[in-house]
Amino acid sequence: MPKLRVTQVRSIIDRPRDQKATVRALGLRRIRHSVVKEDRPDVRGMIAKVAHLVKVEAVEGEDR
Repeated sequence: MPKLRVTQVRSIIDRPRDQKATVRALGLRRIRHSVVKEDRPDVRGMIAKVAHLVKVEAVEGEDR
């Protein structure tokens, strides 16, 4: 299954509670922290909700 690298690029300070919860649910803890997630519709929906706070890249080969 394809993978996505999601990186937090903006702070969640002064963001609505649901956006903070979404960033945490993605597994992101701080700015410039990255996680690799499977490219699934539920993950894509979470990314769409906080697209202004994260950067997304496709991952080829081994995940880290």
